[in-house]
Amino acid sequence: MAPPTDKPFNIGKGAVIAGGAVGIGALCFYGLGLSNQPGAIEKSMIWPQYVKDRITSTYMYFGSSIAITAGSAMAAFRSPAIMNIVTRNGFMGLAISMAAIIGTGMVAQSIEYKPGFGPKQMAWLLHAGVMGAMLAPMCFVGGPILMRAAWYTTGVVGGLSAIAVCAPSEKFLMMGGPLAMGLGVVIASSIGTMFLPPTTALGAGLYSISLYGGLLLFSGFLLYDTQKIIARAERHPNYPMAGMPQYDPINAALSIYMDTLNIFIRIVTILAGGGNRRK
Repeated sequence: MAPPTDKPFNIGKGAVIAGGAVGIGALCFYGLGLSNQPGAIEKSMIWPQYVKDRITSTYMYFGSSIAITAGSAMAAFRSPAIMNIVTRNGFMGLAISMAAIIGTGMVAQSIEYKPGFGPKQMAWLLHAGVMGAMLAPMCFVGGPILMRAAWYTTGVVGGLSAIAVCAPSEKFLMMGGPLAMGLGVVIASSIGTMFLPPTTALGAGLYSISLYGGLLLFSGFLLYDTQKIIARAERHPNYPMAGMPQYDPINAALSIYMDTLNIFIRIVTILAGGGNRRK
């Protein structure tokens, strides 16, 4: 039974448009220095070199993660054996995908970081490669849509990162609780869409929450995680301490990496026509 109206999707689109307007306003407000509190961009002028090195290293791992994932996705798309695994429908296919993503991610984050190339870096490469393989089916939508989505994602991530570094340092770190609750809602909605298709009224609502609500949610997470990276880089001890591991740029990068992938996936879905499933 089709939903009686496009209301769930229109509400989702309206929320995203409103969120974009708020983001542009925040970028103008903080970018023009209208806040009475200094942001990270002002503080960066007095950062010691080790803080700058930590943030640089984190974003190098972030950029490398994106590149590895993109390369892995293209390679997996050309492999019939891998595509047979990642496109498998049903509970078993979902279980394999989730186990691969969560398992490699947990392994990568659990290993203690040491400079150079060691177990931590190998686990990070594996995780980024697995993520690429899991995203390979998105190549079916075609290169033009993926390129547009990549550019849009770059604009969204760049704009949100600019807001985070221009805003007061603690501004978005207080969003952790609401973001965690929002994540629970989006996950529940995503699970619900597996059983209720978007051609039903309830399914359309859940799909809209998962798609548009997820886009807004992970945009918020990007603000939160960006400021969290800066805060950790500033506060983590620079000298070895008993029981205190050294600053881990890989774990820090994985947070914004996952935010970016979730934003990209939803933009691809919207551009591919998934934002209007009344058929």
